[in-house]
Amino acid sequence: MKKKKIIRITTVPISMNKILEGQMAYINNYYDLVGVSQYVEKDFTEIKEREGIKMIAVPFRRTISPFQDIISLLKLIWLFKKEKPDIVHTHTPKAGLLGMIAAKITKVPVRLHTVGGMPLMGVKGTKLKILENTEKLTYRYAHRIFPNSFGLKDFIVQSKFTNEKKIKVLGNGSSNGVDTNFFKNDYAGAEEETRILKQQLGIRTSDFVFVFLGRLAKDKGLIELVSAFNRLSKKDSNLKLLLVGPLEQENSSLPEDTLSVIKNTEAIIYPGRTDNVRGFLRLADVFVFPSYREGFPNALLQAGAMSLPLIATNINGCNEIIENNKTGFLIPSKDEESLCEKMRFLYENSETRIRFGIEIRNNIEKKFKQSIIWDALLKEYNFLLKNKLVR
Repeated sequence: MKKKKIIRITTVPISMNKILEGQMAYINNYYDLVGVSQYVEKDFTEIKEREGIKMIAVPFRRTISPFQDIISLLKLIWLFKKEKPDIVHTHTPKAGLLGMIAAKITKVPVRLHTVGGMPLMGVKGTKLKILENTEKLTYRYAHRIFPNSFGLKDFIVQSKFTNEKKIKVLGNGSSNGVDTNFFKNDYAGAEEETRILKQQLGIRTSDFVFVFLGRLAKDKGLIELVSAFNRLSKKDSNLKLLLVGPLEQENSSLPEDTLSVIKNTEAIIYPGRTDNVRGFLRLADVFVFPSYREGFPNALLQAGAMSLPLIATNINGCNEIIENNKTGFLIPSKDEESLCEKMRFLYENSETRIRFGIEIRNNIEKKFKQSIIWDALLKEYNFLLKNKLVR
């Protein structure tokens, strides 16, 4: 029997390539899955080879671009008429808005949107109104909304963006969970890989390494992190800060003084984006994530699965992964003093680091393995296609 077709859409393909890694291949066993995103050769190639799905390019823009958005919308309408999907499932704000409108116009039977974070958090004025209306319009045309954390669900309900009956958190939260068989401290060849990476990056055996993984951006708390670390490192030459991820060039770019500290501080190492997340996490002693807003951060799941003690801001998503003083520390957002204090504490207290590492690994294995999310999503697809009420 011919498989029913699902189209999954993200604004940029790195979201599909990294955040949804493995999930699409799993769903493709049961459905004919097609991926749609802005074209980036590297990501398209990796997705097609790893997930075994067809990829189609649509020229999305992350920023507000009315003319380009109309072109993207028309391309989606044409695509849906051609492909005739049974389900359209969108991720990220721009892909969600245009994907849901196009799916409504072309009468796609099941329309789903995953919320992985909200750029409107922390925004004010006219831009806030635009982003709020974008969310409301996206949810209006979706049959189901999947926030990837319970805190995000509460925010959507309190903001009255949509009917609460439309909203469901899959599993215990997260868009994809974490592969705990891959992200573990004792993987094959780990010791040799760590030795080579330390040599390449100039990290000594005696060094104590803090690591951050994600976009190097203002809204990820990089200003506070760089400043706090700079204060600590001036008192101890064995401290290192490893910043892993792409430098944000758009909405939340770092100020020049922060960039100057990153570039001119010998103790701060910036290798850029990497495909070897596991290898870089294994170099670290503590994972630090002082973000201002999140949906459900994969970076915390990956670091925790590697048994790293965690420091993160007390915001939704982060506070659903970390139990304060048991699996890590939760600190107030934009609080450089608290961040500096907790970084210093974990540097000086090895027993706490070990205890946090053991506890967070156990918690993630129990609640956030990928199989939990994948099975929950597959059940939703099966149920919604059989349930004529959504139509």
